[in-house]
Amino acid sequence: MPAPGSRPPTPSVLPFRRLRIYAFDPSASLDLQLAVVNEATVQIGGEALEPGPIGEYLEVVDVDPASGGFYAPVDLDDPVLLVQNGAAPSEGNPKFHQQMVYAVAMTTIRNFERALGRKVLWAPRIDRDEKQRYVGRLRIYPHALREANAYYSPDRKALLFGYFRASRTRPGHNLPGGLVFTCLSHDVIAHETTHAILDGMHRRYIDASNVDMPAFHEGFADIVALFQHFTLADALRQQIEQTRGDLGRRSVLSGLARQFGEAIGHYGALREAIDDLDPATGLPDPTRLAATSEPHDRGAILVAAVFDAFVTIYRSRVADLLRLVTGDGGRFPDRDLHPDLVARLTAEAVKTAGHVLRITIRALDYLPPVDVTFGDYLRALITADHDLVADDDRGYRIAFIEAFRRRGIFPKGCRSLSIENLLWEPLETQIDLGDLLKRPFGHEEARERLFEDARARAFRLQRHILDNREKIGDDAARAIGLRLDDAAPKTIRRRRDDGRPQVEVHSVRLADRVGPDGQREPQVVIEIAQERRAYRSAELQAEMDAVGRKPGVRPDFVFRGGATLIVDIRTRRIRYAIVKSIDSAARLEAERQFRFGGAAEALGATYFGAERQREPFAFLHRML
Repeated sequence: MPAPGSRPPTPSVLPFRRLRIYAFDPSASLDLQLAVVNEATVQIGGEALEPGPIGEYLEVVDVDPASGGFYAPVDLDDPVLLVQNGAAPSEGNPKFHQQMVYAVAMTTIRNFERALGRKVLWAPRIDRDEKQRYVGRLRIYPHALREANAYYSPDRKALLFGYFRASRTRPGHNLPGGLVFTCLSHDVIAHETTHAILDGMHRRYIDASNVDMPAFHEGFADIVALFQHFTLADALRQQIEQTRGDLGRRSVLSGLARQFGEAIGHYGALREAIDDLDPATGLPDPTRLAATSEPHDRGAILVAAVFDAFVTIYRSRVADLLRLVTGDGGRFPDRDLHPDLVARLTAEAVKTAGHVLRITIRALDYLPPVDVTFGDYLRALITADHDLVADDDRGYRIAFIEAFRRRGIFPKGCRSLSIENLLWEPLETQIDLGDLLKRPFGHEEARERLFEDARARAFRLQRHILDNREKIGDDAARAIGLRLDDAAPKTIRRRRDDGRPQVEVHSVRLADRVGPDGQREPQVVIEIAQERRAYRSAELQAEMDAVGRKPGVRPDFVFRGGATLIVDIRTRRIRYAIVKSIDSAARLEAERQFRFGGAAEALGATYFGAERQREPFAFLHRML
């Protein structure tokens, strides 16, 4: 029996936990139509929490460096907060700020885990001796900055949220000069959490080697934030009523970070998922992509393509309902909808949004380890969905292909845009993976144990490849983008002991996915890469490839190649090799042009120059 007046004990692990959040941001509560749906409740796992909250994945640290203040941490295991689904949404309550960042970040994490079929791991810390150290918790600082900024810090393994005063001349729904907290925006939190998860999956994606890479990081983070909105049923139902079912029209749901955008003087949301269409054709401008290099603007084109695919799929799913109501070919009615129809449309939209969100996340496992492009992402989307869902009776894959085509996004090396040509090619020459698959993979184990197991497997595979290069063969190595032979360019990074070309196995991760019919698709995803010293001058490059090093000559950048291998656990065969060859002269010249040539020089130097390497997102997100 607890002592009189003491806090009664709470279960160490709850079956689930419900927490209240802002569905959009605080400014939506000042809109008469949105106020009733802006307070949403999300259901997440019921892990035991320390005050902070501090759990298995996240640690919220609420310190304000500008003022030196420290806010008391919220205790979400307090019985009073448990029974009322956490603290009530409030701009002025720091404990709700802590609750908001935890709830939205955990929702984002769970969406990734359901799609990928494994637990999320954060990017490790790399010691001076290049050893990887496990990072158990991502830190979140709700009030870290007094500026219009929020960003993921790869160096600190943390999310830092800022607060600032709204514009006095164009404040939108905000009080002129009033405080705006980025930690209260659902979109901003989901966006930054996605950056952290993506960095944990693909360690080289923050090292930009082409114009698409920073844009992909930004665009993909926006995609996740956007479609998490569409899984909030109450908010979606209200928007379906307002748009009369046509989700292709601009709405609060299609905009991202509305309060943030208005507060810094924009007229509306920070970014829209719907781009402007040609009045004559009603289609987007396919030449816009080639003329756009700023990461956010270019990433917005990717978001618009995915959103357009979602709208196409949604319209296909509800066409029969609309025909029953309107009788005119399934067009959306020009009158208010019956509540029963709104409920049915909402259910279909939520289901479709969930499908699209999982498809876009699953595709991350089908991307190359370096030098990713928008065209690579389209091929990854198609291949990942084809692997899990053989019968595309709803036309999801066609919808994605058409949406990307309309915005000028095309993959290289494909003969056509047919589904069979967009699928990554199977690997014809199998490669001996040593004892990689001899011991079963765990997926219910503790995250630190999973990390250590993956690191040990990666090390053993790396040694196996390097110690058995003759057995593997030069042709097989080149098939996965590597050079292991003695004739390899001498600029490729070498082993210290014997001078042979070095190989890095970035990751070995399980993907235990479950399809719509309940079928399991257990796979192992392996990322292998090499590094090569590269030079601004093509002539100097050729010379250094032959001689290796010269006194006083330093490389200008690091060129990378390699492959992602998708291994079927049941057959123990490599199904796909998604390759970026270390030996590709065309890729090397393209990266040289991105870094030093023409308009790309400003982009590469401004956003990903040497001085930005430790904190690339801090500068990229400032005032955006």
